Amino acid sequence: MTTIESEIPAATRPTLALPDFCAARAVLAVVLIAELVAILFAVARQPMSDSFWLDLASGSLLLLWLGLVSAALLCKTRQWLQRMPAERATVIALAMLVGTVGIISEVVFLVGRFLASGTPEPPAAFPTDHAGFLLRNLAMGFIVSALALRYFYVSAERKRSIEMEALARIRALQARIRPHFLFNSMNTIAALTRTNPARAEEAVEDLADLFRASLGEATMQVSLAEELEIARTHQRIEELRLGERLRVDWRVEPAPLQAQVPALIVQPLIENAVYHGIEMLPGGGTIRVTCRKVADNIEIEVRNPIPPQSGYAEREGNRMALENIRQRLELAWPGRVRVVARQEGTEFCARLTFPYVDGNMRQQ
Repeated sequence: MTTIESEIPAATRPTLALPDFCAARAVLAVVLIAELVAILFAVARQPMSDSFWLDLASGSLLLLWLGLVSAALLCKTRQWLQRMPAERATVIALAMLVGTVGIISEVVFLVGRFLASGTPEPPAAFPTDHAGFLLRNLAMGFIVSALALRYFYVSAERKRSIEMEALARIRALQARIRPHFLFNSMNTIAALTRTNPARAEEAVEDLADLFRASLGEATMQVSLAEELEIARTHQRIEELRLGERLRVDWRVEPAPLQAQVPALIVQPLIENAVYHGIEMLPGGGTIRVTCRKVADNIEIEVRNPIPPQSGYAEREGNRMALENIRQRLELAWPGRVRVVARQEGTEFCARLTFPYVDGNMRQQ
């Protein structure tokens, strides 16, 4: 029997989503946190004096070793841990971190004993109470590690919840095909079967390709060339019905066609431009599609004429399509996308901006 868990994409299953401790930013964060904790402990133990600076130095050195070794351990075991269920990964990670604290604390104490050999007292920077020093560090290591892992787990669960909700909305929107488009297309194809059977066959193939793309995985990415071909397929179907009333000006040649984009981000804009714009104009009009690379981003702009004062931007179908696109871009590049839609006189402009990812580099 198929379980619900098996139907969840692997990227969204509950795991111990640890940060990438191999990254320079994560290492810098560990160093800064270790220093802040060392300062806090030094201030809490004694007032500003000569011994304060020695206490701060020794505490900083110990906490830096603990933090950096723990970060290196999590860096090496991160992928292994993330393949496990969250509960098991948390227990193993907690045991590794506490074990690391214990080992380093024991090494520090033994170094102090070695340096103190032949002298009545060990150096001031090293502990003298073996059991107390070890137990205190183990207790603090357990508490800090447990709090940190709990934070990572809650953060991952929150992110997963947001992603699952967004995916559910996207799939609902993606599976929703406007009845008018389907009915109009089938009626057009039925008429062509009597007058132009070859063109009717091509239209059926175009419609099948369009449906196949719309029922694909919501998070799937394709090349910009493939995405534009899907939009052109939609254009060909609409041209059978609207004839010369529909004109599309494609300005995409300078764009890097190998760029990776989420599937179905241009076709819905073409569909909206036809349904809310071209169909409402007796003489039809021209849809202008512009694709270009701007710095490290891809910018896609779709403009279409509309009747004056039509309230185009506020129409439900238009807002749903734009929200669908925005959510899928946001899932791919969180916080790095921009979706702008506005009415400019008798034209409506929808502009998408998102990072450029070279599909050829990704395959390598």
